[in-house]
This record gives sequence, structure tokens and C-alpha cells, in this order.
Amino acid sequence: MIDYDGEARAYDATRGGEPRARAAAEALERLLPQGPGTVLDIACGTGIVTRRLQRPGRVVLGVDRSPGMLAAAARRIPGGAVCGDATRLPFASGSVDAVVMVWLLHLLPEDAADAVLAEAARVLRPGGRLVTTVDKEQAYFTEDSEVARATAELRDSYTPHAPDRHARIRSWAAGHGLRPAGEALFPGTGQGRGPRQWREAIDAGRIPWCRRAEPAQVAEVVRRLAELPDQDTPIADPLYRLVALEPSGPPAP
Repeated sequence: MIDYDGEARAYDATRGGEPRARAAAEALERLLPQGPGTVLDIACGTGIVTRRLQRPGRVVLGVDRSPGMLAAAARRIPGGAVCGDATRLPFASGSVDAVVMVWLLHLLPEDAADAVLAEAARVLRPGGRLVTTVDKEQAYFTEDSEVARATAELRDSYTPHAPDRHARIRSWAAGHGLRPAGEALFPGTGQGRGPRQWREAIDAGRIPWCRRAEPAQVAEVVRRLAELPDQDTPIADPLYRLVALEPSGPPAP
């Protein structure tokens, strides 16, 4: 697992910075309830997306278990950054109007991802909405490229087990009384990695499908990437997918 305390200072710069955060927030806004209410961002990280959700009459809270990340988030959402675990949220049942989870579920073991969805459903008010990213590991390879071909065997072996696969999320969500309520896409501006950047990300432990593989398999992928030409030429930017879910029952009167 990534050391988020250690990465907090450089996290935004290595994850697309303000352009990606702006695109994410704009897409989230298309799916969030409008008007007054409380929005909870689970695993808010540095708060770079969270702060962009602030609107007149809307209370925006961010929860994260990394003190390093929360220190940055506290500067962006003063009074709204809360230390907590996504599987045991420090909020009352039915206490928020919307829950946001951006780039979280793909990092978790399956049982933890399901537990996080259950917690999100628990704190959501009737008539509220949950918005989460899905299929993150597939977002980088929407087009054919030498990088895609070099990594295809390993990805094909391990991404089917990714806990944020859309079909899997819909199935788990249904078990927690949530139904589909919309989708949106947004670009990962500047996030198309070249071969060298992919190797660096793998070496840093940032690629989930590599963390699931055997070391020898990962080493072979790194070797293939190192042999590619144009080491610093990025592939196409990823296109991330958001899905909205809402309680199946009618909202409270």
C-alpha cells in the first residue's frame, strides 16, 4: 500500500494537480444533488477536489485516515477535515445528503471495498446520492499503444479482480439498497504516462495490478517498458468514469 503520509507533500503534483482536480469536481457536480445539504468526501486526500465542491448553503466535509493528507486538506476545507477510516465512518446514520469517493475503491481488497460501500450507504440520507469512480485501472488504456501492448498480459490477468469494476460495484451497491442514478466522464489532464513514467510508478508501488502480481511478472513488464522507444512520450490521457447511486426506496417526506 502507498505511504500516503510520505507522499502527501508531492501528491498533487504527481497526480495531475489542479487541472485534473478541476475536471473531477466539474464531473462530480453534474451528479451531485443541488441546493443546501451536506457532502462527504471519503478518502479526501489533500482536499484538492473536495474544496471545489463548496457552494453557498452546502456543507462539505472530507474524511481520510492519513494525517499527512489531512494536514493539506485542513488548509483547503477549514473545519471540514475529519480523521477517520472509510470502513468505520465517524458520522451518524442518515446524516449526509451526498457521499463522494474519487480514486478509492480500486486500492482496496474486495471485502474492504464492499465494507466502504456499506458505510457510505449507512451515512446517506434517504433520497441522497453516492458518487464514485469505477474502472480506474482500465481508464489509461482506452487506445492501443506500445505501453498498452507491453502491459497487456499482466493487466489482463489481474484487472478482472479489481474491486472497482463497474459491474461489481453495481452488484454490491444493490446489496446495500442502492441503484444506478447516472454517469459522467472526465479527462485525467496531463496523466498520460510515457514508458519511463510507467516504470517509475510501478517501482513506487502505485499500480494496483502490479501489486497483485508475482515479482517476476512485474520485472518482465518493467523490462519491456524499458526497451520501448520514446521513453518520455506520453500515451493518451486517461478518461475516468463516475457512477452515481441512490437509495432504492423513496426519499423521506
